[in-house]
Amino acid sequence: MKESLNQDPEPTEIERMDVQPPKDLSIVASDAIKYTAYIMLLFGFLYFLIAYLGPML
Repeated sequence: MKESLNQDPEPTEIERMDVQPPKDLSIVASDAIKYTAYIMLLFGFLYFLIAYLGPML
């Protein structure tokens, strides 16, 4: 039987990057406001599609 040519005696370690949560509460609040605004814009756009463009179809 042939042995594999690429045999490493030590397994290769994968580098991990630990993600740290933001510690500053102003960053957390800013992100919450930003994503809330995104959701409101999405629902506003969906309402526009249903209320104004829907009856035209």
